[in-house]
Amino acid sequence: MKVAIVGGGIVGLSTAWALKRAGCDVSVIEQGPLPNPLGSSVDQHRLIRYPYGVQRGYLRMVREAYHAWERVWSDLKMRLYAETGTLVLSGEGDSWAKQSCIALAAEEVEHLAFDGETVAGRYPMLNGDGLQDAYYCPSGGLLFAEAIVAALSRHLRDRMVTLLTQTKVAGIDASAGIVRLADGGQVQADRILVAAGPWTAQLLPDLAPVSRPSRQVVVYLTPPGDLMAAWHAAPMLLEIGETKGFYLVPPRVTRDGIRTGLKIGAHRFGPTADPSGDREPRQDEIDALLHNVRHRIMALEQYRIAAAKTCFYDVEAEERFQFRQLGPRAFAFCGTSGHGFKFGPVIGERIAAVLQEKADFAATARWAAGHVE
Repeated sequence: MKVAIVGGGIVGLSTAWALKRAGCDVSVIEQGPLPNPLGSSVDQHRLIRYPYGVQRGYLRMVREAYHAWERVWSDLKMRLYAETGTLVLSGEGDSWAKQSCIALAAEEVEHLAFDGETVAGRYPMLNGDGLQDAYYCPSGGLLFAEAIVAALSRHLRDRMVTLLTQTKVAGIDASAGIVRLADGGQVQADRILVAAGPWTAQLLPDLAPVSRPSRQVVVYLTPPGDLMAAWHAAPMLLEIGETKGFYLVPPRVTRDGIRTGLKIGAHRFGPTADPSGDREPRQDEIDALLHNVRHRIMALEQYRIAAAKTCFYDVEAEERFQFRQLGPRAFAFCGTSGHGFKFGPVIGERIAAVLQEKADFAATARWAAGHVE
């Protein structure tokens, strides 16, 4: 079977990986280089963690994702992951942490309840005041995103997967199985998968309601010297709720020489914008993000801004992944809403099974949307 995949992010590359393992002839078409610095899958790191609020389907999917990543590490012959544990906090009136805790208990995921005094005692860089709920999971960690995309690309190239980089797509013929290229060429395939992230709506306007390009700013901070060691031993931090919402990624240095910084991002979707447009973070965006974490990070004024970056998510209103059939030969995957990277390999395996007619499309679409059967 010949398969053409539009988009070289984590979902596109993971699907190519799974299809090639099954013996398929695979081409990946990417509008930029691989890794593409403008892609949603490219930054220092992405998180994998079990807490998921009331979204029990995604909590269960995390367990599957860990197993799929092990298969990736085996093929890549490297492990681009660092375990950090997960610290979940919430202030008064926010229910996400409590809902997550109930789900973790039901799914028998190990976690330990904390209070504000314990948080401040264990993590002197954090303010424990005003906490309503707090708990720690020993599981969870950092997926080194840019390194993973680069390693997967090399692996696929070595396995004779065709990687068409710097190649823009003009349209899809879902009936004939044709990807029309902007330069006038075309790619013919038995099956097509569109995994174009925030560019999905430009290519497939009918999917605009479930794939809105959302502008997201992240900030990298340099902690004061006396707190550097504490941050390098810290877990990831999630404070997600109705009143405030942010995530914090601790810095790490691995034995393989990977160095990553202390990153903060808002757990809120940004304004709709062109993902190919201006990527320079504005000062008001940076200030808003810092304001959002000031109540939790002690003496934030002593931290230096090392860098600020803009990326784009393709957002679905309920944050449910969308697996759509476009025609007899073509499918699309979108709506990852900023939480798709952790699931890349297991999603790729599931999509590959559908494309080969080894799995039911409707059941896979319900699974991808996080519905609990």
